[in-house]
Amino acid sequence: MHPDTNQSEDHDISTAAESRPLVPSLSAPNRLARRSFLRNLGIGAALLAPGAALLGSAGKALAANDKQKKNHHALSRGDVAILQLLAAAELIETDLWQQYNELGGVNAPDSGYKAGLVILDGDQPQYIADNTDDEMSHAAFLNAYLKSKGEQQVDLKQFANLEPSQVSFVPQTGRLTNLRQLTVDTSWWTRYRSTTNPDFGAAFPDAVPSLKTGQHAAIPRNNNELGDPNNPSDHVKAIAFTAGFHFGFIEQGGTSLYATLAQKVTSLEVLRILLSIGGSEIMHFQTWQDKAGNATPLTDFDPINNSTVTFADLTTGQPETLQSNLIMPEPCEFISPNLPACAIIRPSGPGQLDARGAINSFIEDGLFQGQSAEFLQLINSLARAADAAQRESDD
Repeated sequence: MHPDTNQSEDHDISTAAESRPLVPSLSAPNRLARRSFLRNLGIGAALLAPGAALLGSAGKALAANDKQKKNHHALSRGDVAILQLLAAAELIETDLWQQYNELGGVNAPDSGYKAGLVILDGDQPQYIADNTDDEMSHAAFLNAYLKSKGEQQVDLKQFANLEPSQVSFVPQTGRLTNLRQLTVDTSWWTRYRSTTNPDFGAAFPDAVPSLKTGQHAAIPRNNNELGDPNNPSDHVKAIAFTAGFHFGFIEQGGTSLYATLAQKVTSLEVLRILLSIGGSEIMHFQTWQDKAGNATPLTDFDPINNSTVTFADLTTGQPETLQSNLIMPEPCEFISPNLPACAIIRPSGPGQLDARGAINSFIEDGLFQGQSAEFLQLINSLARAADAAQRESDD
């Protein structure tokens, strides 16, 4: 289903929370020390340094000047639209990564699914847990930043109505995203191994063509699909390998989206935010690109989705466009074909993977199978507003 991109751009975004930052809670009982800062998100700004009272007189003297500068520090409408779209995207990513973390993260019970993920890399459960926490921090920060500027936050909780996995230890709470009926675009794999650039019209074949056909599960749908942790079946491994390629699909999208939208912002502080969070997305993508290619050869038929998937050996005897250990981006055309080739994030040009392109890629991926029309209208409205943003003059 493709929403009508010509719908009115003034869709009511009343679903956004108006008075509190949305800070997703951590579901795992034992978080890593390096992530413990998430417990304190939004607290630090409210604390005063010792001796702050001594600055009272100076504060009064500067109050009038600060008031005059208030409008200068306000965000442009375009910057607000971009931040709101990114907050929505990060909430969507948080939702899907929490599902992967529940079933395959470091704190998930051992299963054949988790063993299948470990085939891709022994540290895969740890990476899944870390990626989940990162997306949670991104969503919480963007919403808190919007609130700090007096702007409306984004809250999608009312749309979390999709059925979760029926595995017994998974919380039976509604979800935003559907990971059971995916159609995964794996052309990102060949794109980054190519010397051509989609910004100049280049197209790329899929690394796993069968994932682009039909619908495929990336998480176990029930206890029977969890599998034996000591001897996972090909069916269970196929679900885990599908997840491995889906990880890369999700994070390459964020990588290009932040790079594209950064070119539209007005505020240097907002630019700093996009470049910094975008850099984290790049690190995620690099990790998953390195792991997906370790999938072992197999063919599996899924009777629930009535689909077949085939994974080939990408570790040996492959051309450069498929070779699994070529994880650094190949130099390609950039800005102008008259300039030397350059290793870059791509695409990053307008009209390639802008906000609407990113949302449409989620829709084509099957991530929103079963979602309401209201949800699709909201996220497309946010995307249209972000794409309409223009960098304003500093004058």
